[in-house]
Amino acid sequence: MKVTKEKTENCQVFLSIEMEPAEVEESLEATYKGLVKKTKVPGFRQGKAPRAVLERHIGKESLLKEALSTLVPQACEKAIKEQKIEAIAQPEIEISQTDPVVFKATVPLKPTIELGDYQQIRATPKAVEVTKDEMEAVIERLRHQIAIWEPVERAVEFNDLVVFDIESSVEGEPFINQKGVQYQVLPDLPTPVPGFAEQLVGLVKNEEKEFKLPLPSDYSRSELAGKEASFKVTVTEIKQEKLPKLNSKFAKQINPDFKTLASLRKRVSSDLRQRAEEKAKTDFEDEVVEATADLCQVEFPPILVEVEIGRLINQQARRLQMGGANIEQYLNNIGKTEAELREELRPVATNQVTQSLVLGKIAEEEKIEAGDAEVSAENEKMTQNVTQNKDELEKSLNTPQSRESIERLLITRKTIQRLAEIAGGSAKQIDQSG
Repeated sequence: MKVTKEKTENCQVFLSIEMEPAEVEESLEATYKGLVKKTKVPGFRQGKAPRAVLERHIGKESLLKEALSTLVPQACEKAIKEQKIEAIAQPEIEISQTDPVVFKATVPLKPTIELGDYQQIRATPKAVEVTKDEMEAVIERLRHQIAIWEPVERAVEFNDLVVFDIESSVEGEPFINQKGVQYQVLPDLPTPVPGFAEQLVGLVKNEEKEFKLPLPSDYSRSELAGKEASFKVTVTEIKQEKLPKLNSKFAKQINPDFKTLASLRKRVSSDLRQRAEEKAKTDFEDEVVEATADLCQVEFPPILVEVEIGRLINQQARRLQMGGANIEQYLNNIGKTEAELREELRPVATNQVTQSLVLGKIAEEEKIEAGDAEVSAENEKMTQNVTQNKDELEKSLNTPQSRESIERLLITRKTIQRLAEIAGGSAKQIDQSG
C-alpha cells in the first residue's frame, strides 16, 4: 500500500492510503472462502460454489464491500504504525474510490496544552449574607407544607383547593374526563391548559360551568397543539388553606428538636448560610478555573468534543429515565432533533473538554495525586447511606475501572482546590526544581 500524509491540523493527521491490487485480491479471496461456507448457492453444495458463481449470486460489489470491511481497518492500523503516529482514538475512515482502492483516514492525536501563568491569578470569593427576608421566606414555605385545608361554603378564590368532575373534548374526541380531581387554583397555572384556573374562580359548590380554551402551540401532545378544547366542570368541594400560627407549637411540628420558634429560625438561618457558602465556594472555583483556562493555549481533536456531547446526552437520558421519560419524548417536547441538540451542547462540551485538559495538565505540573487509601475512603463515603443493594454497589465501585475513575475525580477536585488557594493567596509555592 502507498501512504501519503496529507496534512496535520487541529491535532489530527490526515492520511491518504492506496491499496495495491494484490492486497485487494488477497482480501477478496479470503472473503470468498469465508462467505462460500455459509452461503447457499443454487446448484452447489454449501461451500463448493466457485468464486465467479458466488460473485454472480451475491453481486461483485457485495463481495468487495465485505472484503473492504476487514481490509481497510487493518490497512489503516498498519499505516498508523508505519508512520509512527500516536493515535488517541479510532480514526475516521472514508473510502474515496474502489478501483484502485483508496481511502482517507483522519487520525486524532494527543491534545497539546500550553499553560499560562496561572500562579498570578487572584480572585476573592463573594461575601455571603443571609437576609431576614430569605429566612422568613423559608419559614413561610414550611408553614404551607404543614397547613391544613378546611372546607368553606363560598365561591372559589385563587389559592383554594377544589375538587371537581371534568368532561372535555377536542374536535369531538375525548380529552380529559375524570371525577374527583383535586386542583389548587393558582393564577397563570399552565395545567391542564393556560386559563383553566381562571375559569374556576367564582364558582360555588355543585355549580356546573362550560367553557372553551385554546391549547398552546407547543402543547406536549403535538397532534392537539393549537386546537380548541371544550370543557364542562362541576365543583364538588372548596377548601381554603389554614396556616399554622408562628409559635413554639409550629416549630415542634417541623421537628421535635425545636423547642421554640427562635431555635427554628436559628437553624433555618444556619442552613441558608451553609448553602450560600457552598454556592459561593463553587462559583469562586468555577471563576478561577475559567480564568485559568483563558490563560492557556489548548488544541485537541474534534472527536473529544463529540465524545463529551455524547456523555452529556446520555447523562440527560438517565435523568429522564429516572422520571419515567426518555430522550425521544424530551426532544419531541422541545421541538428539536438529536442533531440540533448536539449542536446546542457543542459550546458547553467544548468548554468542558478545554477545562478538563487544562486541569489535567496543572495536576501534572503541581504533582497532584490521589492515593489508594483516598480512593477507598471516597468509595466508603459514597456507600455509607445506601441501604439497598449496598454489596453490589461496593463491588462495582471497587473494580479497577471505577477506582481509576474515582482517582481522576479526586485529582481534579484537588487541582481545583489548589487553584482556588493560589487565587485566594493562601497557597504555598511548591518547589519544582527537582
